[in-house]
Amino acid sequence: IRDEESGYNKNLFCIPKHYEEDLERVFIPHGLILDRTERLARDIMQDMGSQHIVALCVLKGGYKFFADLLDHIKALNQNGDKSVPITVDFVRIKSCC
Repeated sequence: IRDEESGYNKNLFCIPKHYEEDLERVFIPHGLILDRTERLARDIMQDMGSQHIVALCVLKGGYKFFADLLDHIKALNQNGDKSVPITVDFVRIKSCC
């Protein structure tokens, strides 16, 4: 997102009541995030070829994105010409400052 990007008016979206006062604008619509996640899954499948995929999720902040990405990869795996083995694992990281 460029610095001069003004985003979208929040009135164009369904915003939960508890966020209405805290939110001024929407910079990245949910549909765009879903589209980019699907594209990332396609890129991963293309780049990996028939190699085994090891998917590693950093817990806490990344789980929802990770689950959505894996759903797209699994769909491509089931509906494509080839089936690629996938191993899924999770790590929990604690920052030490």
